[in-house]
Amino acid sequence: MTPHIAVPIRRPNGLFDLSVALAVLSSFTVLAGETPQTYPRLERTNLLIYQNGKGEVAPVKSKADWKKRRTAVLEGMQKVMGPLPGKEKRCPLDVKIEEEVDCGSYVRRFITYSSEPNSRVPAYLLIPKEALRGRKKFPAILCLHQTHALGQKIVVGLGQSPHDEYGVELVQRGYVCLAPPYPLLANYAPDLKALGYRSGTMKAIWDNLRGLDLLESLPCVKKGKFGAIGHSLGGHNSVYTAVFDQRIKVVVSSCGLDSYLDYYGGDPENWKPERGWCQTRYMLKLAEYRGRLTDIPFDFHEMIGALAPRTVFINAPLGDTNFRWRSVDEIARAASQVYQLYGVPQNLRVEHPDCGHDFPDGMRLIAYRLFDENLK
Repeated sequence: MTPHIAVPIRRPNGLFDLSVALAVLSSFTVLAGETPQTYPRLERTNLLIYQNGKGEVAPVKSKADWKKRRTAVLEGMQKVMGPLPGKEKRCPLDVKIEEEVDCGSYVRRFITYSSEPNSRVPAYLLIPKEALRGRKKFPAILCLHQTHALGQKIVVGLGQSPHDEYGVELVQRGYVCLAPPYPLLANYAPDLKALGYRSGTMKAIWDNLRGLDLLESLPCVKKGKFGAIGHSLGGHNSVYTAVFDQRIKVVVSSCGLDSYLDYYGGDPENWKPERGWCQTRYMLKLAEYRGRLTDIPFDFHEMIGALAPRTVFINAPLGDTNFRWRSVDEIARAASQVYQLYGVPQNLRVEHPDCGHDFPDGMRLIAYRLFDENLK
């Protein structure tokens, strides 16, 4: 195993001023008498610049300045994913327990809940038996599955996939765990169009946010301070969800991301409709950026930065052929600028185990210890 990347990396003296100047020159040109109506996206690797109210590129000098850049990142995400739903979809959860199984030190419940009108989510809820005794409140974690035919079952030990069973391992460590499904996988097929969604990604985000509401409704759960963990599909699902919900204080992404520019080497074949990121269950609109990937209005550099100052752990194996570790390092370097701004560079951690697209024992243990340190 190689040492984890040291982030953030300090920038040489003077480099920041030069990058700002270059960004100003490259971002837009205003001719005499013209009023530009739109501006090209800001550089994804320089998070310490933002567009002020006049559309001018300015340096980020404070947390308040960064929040303006962060707002633009969320706007860029919703430009592709579709808008984050509002109060109109926040109906009663109407939780129903369909099955309960005694698993020794914990119980496994198969439940359904209403994430919005006309849409019920089938999920697994794992609860330590001690939590059911009502003596104290327990921390809770959102456990998100990878792309797998069995969906959320693999997270709770029903899929013969040991390295995916973080739900089981976490409930045994004293966490209440919710494992929701991803849209259009396994046993979950919501009608995205009828429900008003532009992407499966945003539907997943909304279901996850309502899952946090469900956890907060449980008398045995600590409120307002959750974790999120996922491998592969679950890895970027955890990041997307945490960007939109500050209740998630610790984010773990295993084999879940690299820059959109680096995805399978930027091969345009992977940016056709219903391929890669451009599938209906992800973000079909991304296919419109085929051949001009630099115009995608958000990337993981900015999304990981948007998680600051919260604790983030990224597992990026050296042998992962889906998401490239060198690209992850570039993302971490960019995001580290924001972590430095908040004075918590230690809260962003990247590890590179010598394996393929996997979430090995050592990496899961690091994740669990971070949960223990921050949530217990």
